[in-house]
Amino acid sequence: MKDIDWSPWLIRMSRGDEEAFRTVYEATRNHAYRLIHYLSPRKEDVGDIMSEVYIELMRSADKYRSEQPFTAWFNGLIVRQVRNWKRKSWRIFRIAEKLQTVAGQSWDGRAEARLSAVGDRMELEPLLGILSHKAREILVLRYYQDCSLEEIAELLDIPLGTVKSRHHHALKQLRRRFEENQGGKERNGYVF
Repeated sequence: MKDIDWSPWLIRMSRGDEEAFRTVYEATRNHAYRLIHYLSPRKEDVGDIMSEVYIELMRSADKYRSEQPFTAWFNGLIVRQVRNWKRKSWRIFRIAEKLQTVAGQSWDGRAEARLSAVGDRMELEPLLGILSHKAREILVLRYYQDCSLEEIAELLDIPLGTVKSRHHHALKQLRRRFEENQGGKERNGYVF
């Protein structure tokens, strides 16, 4: 990356100037791609993470201060986005883990593979649609926003026990829906 004064470009970019964005993008994309490639746990996610980086760059361009080196600031932005992506990739795994705990049963490999395929937010949203608003609120805050149950209780201004109860019942409903979608297929050696 060239060592230039990025402040004017970022100011213009924060005001919606597309030419400024293109200029910053062209000057930084190779650097960003290499860093993301090295940090990303799955190489097939690099393009998606790169998009997230530039979306965040647009959002936070006005927070850049010219007294700090742009490269260090930009690297911090990239590292945060890679970490966020890693966290997102664990959300579905954690939901599956919680569903297993609620059901008290282990899943077969096919069921786990199907659940991981649901990992995309667009695919999970219809399943969340079966839940009440209150239950959906708990799961979204827990698994999409990475809030602890205590934080959720504070955010929603409800008792911790209520949060735990809604969390438990929401996961139970999702587990039941997954089983229904399987068409009553074999589970633990029994056919239902």
